[in-house]
Amino acid sequence: MVQHNRLSHALLFLGKEGSGSLSMAIAFAQYLVCEKAGSQFTVSSQQSSPSLFGDEPTGNQQPVTSNDSCGFCSGCIKSQQLIHPDIHFSYPVVTKKTGTPPISTDYINEWRSFIKKSPYGNIYDWLQTINAENKQGNITANECNDIIRKLNLKSFESEYKILIMWMPEYLGAEGNKLLKLIEEPPANTLFILVAENENLILPTIVSRCQLIKIPLLETKDIEEALINKNNATPATARQIAAISDGNYREALNYSDNNEENWETLLRDWLNSILKTGPVAQAKWVEEISRLGREKQKQFLRYFNHLLEVSLHLRIAGPNAINDNDKDFAERLNKISGMEQQQAILEELDKAAYYIERNANSKILFHALTIKLYHIIQDKIVFLNH
Repeated sequence: MVQHNRLSHALLFLGKEGSGSLSMAIAFAQYLVCEKAGSQFTVSSQQSSPSLFGDEPTGNQQPVTSNDSCGFCSGCIKSQQLIHPDIHFSYPVVTKKTGTPPISTDYINEWRSFIKKSPYGNIYDWLQTINAENKQGNITANECNDIIRKLNLKSFESEYKILIMWMPEYLGAEGNKLLKLIEEPPANTLFILVAENENLILPTIVSRCQLIKIPLLETKDIEEALINKNNATPATARQIAAISDGNYREALNYSDNNEENWETLLRDWLNSILKTGPVAQAKWVEEISRLGREKQKQFLRYFNHLLEVSLHLRIAGPNAINDNDKDFAERLNKISGMEQQQAILEELDKAAYYIERNANSKILFHALTIKLYHIIQDKIVFLNH
């Protein structure tokens, strides 16, 4: 868009949790204020170079050739440190001092620390960072007034003034205050809204933005990142990446709380169900009940993932399956048919639901063991009640 001079004044970066939408928005803002990349497309008052916003340029044009910011100029360094005076941030906050209307600037130091520590963090992580406890974060009318004030000031260093608003879902009806500014912004002003759920944003704001969909991360990219940045072993990284569903935040949480080999644990469970009998089953249930709820859910998701791979193997054939999962998937296909695998998937989903609601893990996994035995051995599909 930049290179073709078709950049909208208002962009909506839409991506699910853990997809890196906020990091992408910050990197894009850095690109725009970069002194080396930006020198190729800055807009002067005489319009002697291409306009980012689609205006017809006059005079000599210099094509935009840089695909990224340089990372070393003053603009880039300040952007990386989240202190560039022309890049403003807005995000949900709670009242800091009783009787004082909350605005984002109150928490700018916490925000910088949060982004540097948890660039893939979600709204829960952020509210925990600012000790919101049970309070609901919001982007308030006072915040809207502060945004209007800041964006009507002259830029300090860059040609552009940029507002990055994270989680505009928390902007209520007071967001209508921003409509005129979004629709008719001052020269060289850019809004970047970073959201997870388009349906929770004011329709009047969505209609004024150009939608940019940020895709989920590829499993192989998450696997490589866990190995290179989080020092995970290849086996652990593969296992975690497979169950993270493109959510890097979840992958990091799993990595930080993963000392288990889910494949071995699953093999032991299936062997106890199909071969070694009740004593081995009781021992296995005792072992998994000691792991805690989060690890139990991770284990169930891993089993869920392998069943999905098994179904995919039946339909698409062996060439479409990662070699690391193929062997176990083939074994699952030998002991169970498609109808049985679908029934097991439903039982695993129900078990995860009950774990989240503090079900007794020993009773739950004993019951699940018995159900899986009958599904596999007797080909019984349990009906929902």
